[in-house]
Amino acid sequence: MPFPVIPAALLRTLIAVSGLSLVVACAAETRTPTDQPSPTAPLSSPESPVLQSFADWRATFREEALAKGISPLVFDRAFSAIEPDASVIDADRSQPEFTRPVWQYLEGAISPQRVSKGRALLRKHSATLDAIEARYAVDRNVLVAIWGLESSFGQIMGNKSVIRSLATLAHEGRRPAFARAQLLAALEILQHGDVQPERMRGSWAGAMGQTQFIPTTYNTHAVDFDGDGRRDIWDSEADALASAAHYLQASGWKLGQPWGKEVRLPANFDYALADMDTRKALAQWRQLGVSGLTGLDEQTQASLLLPAGHRGPAFLVLDNFRSILRYNNSSAYALAIGLLSERFDGRGLIQADWPEDEKPLSRSQRLELQERLQNLGFAPGTPDGIIGANTRRAIRQYQQQLGWPADGYASLALLERLRQSR
Repeated sequence: MPFPVIPAALLRTLIAVSGLSLVVACAAETRTPTDQPSPTAPLSSPESPVLQSFADWRATFREEALAKGISPLVFDRAFSAIEPDASVIDADRSQPEFTRPVWQYLEGAISPQRVSKGRALLRKHSATLDAIEARYAVDRNVLVAIWGLESSFGQIMGNKSVIRSLATLAHEGRRPAFARAQLLAALEILQHGDVQPERMRGSWAGAMGQTQFIPTTYNTHAVDFDGDGRRDIWDSEADALASAAHYLQASGWKLGQPWGKEVRLPANFDYALADMDTRKALAQWRQLGVSGLTGLDEQTQASLLLPAGHRGPAFLVLDNFRSILRYNNSSAYALAIGLLSERFDGRGLIQADWPEDEKPLSRSQRLELQERLQNLGFAPGTPDGIIGANTRRAIRQYQQQLGWPADGYASLALLERLRQSR
């Protein structure tokens, strides 16, 4: 689901419960689906501040909502019988301990069943997709790929009350200001009449519909494409697909340009160049010995992506890859969307082998790695178990000090080497 600055983007980083992602453009990390989550944190502790009662919070929020133009009737109907949902707080505070490696994530995301269903829906909705492409200049295959990963083509949209979930998070979640803004936006949607409260259902984090938009993204990018007077991303495939297209158009999508391409790297390549902040023209990558570049303008700007480190496949990714990242800021997700969109046409097969003997680090191991880097004088940022840009930069510096390929990849071998350092 797309976020305002991260379509369903910030939320997805929070959501690690399945191979489906939210469309809330989120964190900046290669996220993969999780296995069983670790036990959640308690809802309160002796050290926790005493929460305002939900009734008192609701009364205060009602005043705020009415001051922002929400009708008392809309508010009272939306909040009728609404009480906090403990399962939402559990999900918000749960910290997944284990993640699946990217190749397993891709295997699930680009399953034969999803490819087959996507091809059938491309044929079924060809006229609608023709019209969407003409209006928004966004390629149909990528829209259907997003549809498939976000909600399994509308089959899995989440069944929680969006109002209840967001009210719970605004009352006692970890990011109450964000949830409060989303809750106000959700009330605006109800006031506009696009959906009734009982139909406004979605994920625990408030992502909604077949394209998993969060409310603020819905308000800025959802469209009524079927002309029935409502922006219905729940029950109208046309509205859902066109809304995703509108979002990608605003994110800079370039019709007809590929998302990227698998490439081959030469021996003794400088893997420190594998960074989304490093952009070079294809002609420059070619001069560095990168091969496999065909059919693209030599001046096209691209970044090198190594989703499994230097031992795995390499990809040069273009601006459309970045547009997908704005929908969900996960390189694994964006790679899955790009490959799935190609697989519909019989392409998208990865040639290089994945390092399947590589066991991904658990969350506690990622935390330990960050702490050890910090203790050695590197700057991975506050240890949080997320291997983001700062951590990758610190890893590269340490790898260069060791004389290892500086790909910024957090591996078990790297952690074991850190454990030997004093």
